[in-house]
Amino acid sequence: MEKKKTETNEEIESRIKEQIEKQNRLLKKIFIGFGIFLVILLSVYLIISSARNFEYRGVDFEIEKYCDSKPCLILYKTSIPIQYEDGITGKVIDGDYNIWIRNNPKNLEDVVVEGDINFRKNMVVSVNTENLFCEGDWNIALGNLQKLDVLGINFMPKNESEIFLYVPAENFMYLNIKEGNTTSIVKTSGNSYDMFVSNCEILKATERLMLEAFVQANGGE
Repeated sequence: MEKKKTETNEEIESRIKEQIEKQNRLLKKIFIGFGIFLVILLSVYLIISSARNFEYRGVDFEIEKYCDSKPCLILYKTSIPIQYEDGITGKVIDGDYNIWIRNNPKNLEDVVVEGDINFRKNMVVSVNTENLFCEGDWNIALGNLQKLDVLGINFMPKNESEIFLYVPAENFMYLNIKEGNTTSIVKTSGNSYDMFVSNCEILKATERLMLEAFVQANGGE
């Protein structure tokens, strides 16, 4: 009967060393493969993120899609930095106020603006038509204009009986919304503007005005 050969210490150490080296090579391949996977994953994320986020005239926007029902609802979100007081601690906290618009900011340039828009502390809005409800878009449009108060612009429906309250004049801008052949915003005097709305484009018209407010708040042109 043959006797089983007994390994020497050197042979055992050599075999263990070889096994460790194999394991290290395997781990190295795993780590390299995992690193490549992370790079690919990060690249895909950055591509998707860059497609969803963009800057226009100094204002950052994020595209949000809601497809619970067809067609998908696409919104464009921008954030306005604000400060507010905590109701419990009383401390002033920095935060963001999100505003969503329906139209791509780049497409809003289709709404022609004649003259510079100089925003004042108060925006007095009057309407001389009842034909702009537009399947609920009217309510959304006015609601959006009211959100400009986060930029320090106070929304005020015009009241003829209180016209004497609109002083000093430099604190007020007047926006007269009416129907027109083309959707546009026209400066009629130092602090008065006509907003012409064609084909029920009330959202597009008001969002064009909002875009100008965002741009000016961000120091853009």
